[in-house]
Amino acid sequence: MGSRSSEIANEQTFFDTAARHRAQRRDSLTELAAAAAHPGAAAHLKRYAEAAAEAIGDNDEAVAFGRIEYGSGSTLYVGRHVVTDERSEVLVVNWQAPAAAPYFEASHADPRGLVGKRSYQCAGNTIQDFADLIFAQLADAMDRPDQRLLDDLARARTGEMRDIVATIQAAQFELIRAPREQVLVIEGGPGTGKTAVALHRVSWLLFNHDDLAPQDVLVVGPNPTFMRYIGRVLPDLGDAEVSMRDVARLAPDVRRGRTEPAEVTRLKGEARMAGLLSRALGNRLGRPEPAERLLLGGRFVTVPGTELAEAMAVANTTELPYSPRRRLFWDRVVHLVGQRAGIDAAGAPAVANLVERLWPQQSAAAFLRDLFGSRARLGAAAGSEFTAEEVTQLHRQGADRLSEEVWSGADLPLLDDVAQLVDGPGRRYAHVVIDEAQDLSPMQLRAVGRRCASGSFTLIGDLAQSTGPWARDDWAEVTDHLPAVRPVAITPLRYGYRVPAQAYRLAARVLPVAAAGVTPPEVVRTGPAEPGIHRVPLTERAGRVVALAAAHAEQGAFVGIVCPARCRREVEAALADNGVGWSSAQRGELGGAVNLVSPQEAKGLEFDAVVVVEPEQIVAEDERGHRLLYVALTRTTAYLDIVCVADPLPMTVPPRPEPAAAEPGGLFSDRTLRRFAEHLAGQVRGAAPPASWDAVLDEVRRALAEAERPG
Repeated sequence: MGSRSSEIANEQTFFDTAARHRAQRRDSLTELAAAAAHPGAAAHLKRYAEAAAEAIGDNDEAVAFGRIEYGSGSTLYVGRHVVTDERSEVLVVNWQAPAAAPYFEASHADPRGLVGKRSYQCAGNTIQDFADLIFAQLADAMDRPDQRLLDDLARARTGEMRDIVATIQAAQFELIRAPREQVLVIEGGPGTGKTAVALHRVSWLLFNHDDLAPQDVLVVGPNPTFMRYIGRVLPDLGDAEVSMRDVARLAPDVRRGRTEPAEVTRLKGEARMAGLLSRALGNRLGRPEPAERLLLGGRFVTVPGTELAEAMAVANTTELPYSPRRRLFWDRVVHLVGQRAGIDAAGAPAVANLVERLWPQQSAAAFLRDLFGSRARLGAAAGSEFTAEEVTQLHRQGADRLSEEVWSGADLPLLDDVAQLVDGPGRRYAHVVIDEAQDLSPMQLRAVGRRCASGSFTLIGDLAQSTGPWARDDWAEVTDHLPAVRPVAITPLRYGYRVPAQAYRLAARVLPVAAAGVTPPEVVRTGPAEPGIHRVPLTERAGRVVALAAAHAEQGAFVGIVCPARCRREVEAALADNGVGWSSAQRGELGGAVNLVSPQEAKGLEFDAVVVVEPEQIVAEDERGHRLLYVALTRTTAYLDIVCVADPLPMTVPPRPEPAAAEPGGLFSDRTLRRFAEHLAGQVRGAAPPASWDAVLDEVRRALAEAERPG
């Protein structure tokens, strides 16, 4: 073998040749539409050409990221997309093809017939360097990361997740190729690459299963910011038509933004709500009069109530949703009336009125607004499964107009459940991916689960990062709410590739408190610096946060400020005062140099530099606050700073403030006071009409004053 520079030159010749063939293929695709016989065919050919062009990659990307060499001396180049010459001979094999598998699987223990493999470092299609791995000389197991991976991890973050094809490790590739007919749970700590692995699994399944099209796959994530962050991975792999939605967007399109107490949110997420909704919908059916008289064509026609009741019973024996059953009943009423009147009664207003009274038409939003607005209907549907207090918690005053009704996040899966009961399941998919699955409520999991026609799922998550009303300690608490038609396999990712060892050592100190039973990942890379701990007076806290973030941004870093709700206003004000531009995950933004995110919004995201604001407050604001702190401390791929007045690493929940130090709420924090007031308001709303509220509150004040009197 010649010098390294001559070897690069030889390889570059191949890269240039392959790129030329790729460009020729792209050019030929652009000419397809012009050859069509008519506009319809032209549109079809244009769509085909665009999809085919995505499948062969862009002209400015490297044709290959690696090469494998067999003992026979033959070689095979591996890239993100297949490249062929003018005779359709394969120059570069797609990474998803079976022939490419040895590139990811081979190790010193089992080289799979290979002598070695080569990885390329490129700028566009220009080779800058390469690294060879000769298996006979390899001393360490291949499931440890190679230098190519470490170099890739050192690259700066952006507002989007990149594909990891070139650096997929053997353990990750095994999960990517796992059988489709199962519920595969990919569990991994921060930085193990579980989301990227799951998305590459989608691409691999699409390439290797002819019966699976991109439109047959649904990827569900926790929020819009996260979905935008991961949104380019599949298109960059040539799979642009996969459906990707945050979990809230599965519900009907309604006005959102209602706030409600945590206990109500928790209640609405429970699986038993499905039974309440089903019973409430059934209760909307009326009961025929003994004899129903209808005015048709100037004369009355009488239909016995027993015949109408029988028609309702027959329609109800079918497995159809509410609306199709209503249509069956309507058709039967038309037949019964037509027999007696001797006319076609299909369009008769009297028939329509009768059907509407006995089997009223429903929409999800109107039904749920009316249900929540009626204690009687809630009580009738609750049965023995809900207490009177829970019925009161669900009850609320609805808006006068349906278009003005504001819905909470916990209402959305209920709306989706009702929509399914009324109209049946909508679009269904052959494979569904759920990211951050450990945090979804049973009703949210039902909403996702009903969209899977096959029971084939990929779930992604980390129990150590499970927070919110549905924080969990066992995956069975998640999988039990999905269709039970496939076996469940829980597969951990062992190594943490992205979080620096220095940052993770600090975060790991929280793990025994946050999730004692979770095994931490083995972190395999060292970052550029130890975490910075910045204790400051309260008046200097926001300014120090902004100064640190701005300094990192000036060095070209992608920065995340992880800020608890109580500190957010002061940080926003300091950003404005210092003229620092920033993006807000709260508004669905991500991608500026400086990004302001809550601990909850930070899940799944990565930044070059992270500034964590007041860890003690992060812990105090959530029942699983230590898990949120663990999340916050593990979002970095390089630099970590903590700015605090109090403890930078609280290991216990901070005590409630004493009366002398309390905010204007006495013993209560603002948040607790607000939740308590909302709970009391719900009790008053449920027990008294609006005209009596002032009188009720006066009586409450009198009763409290009497309770304070001695003796």
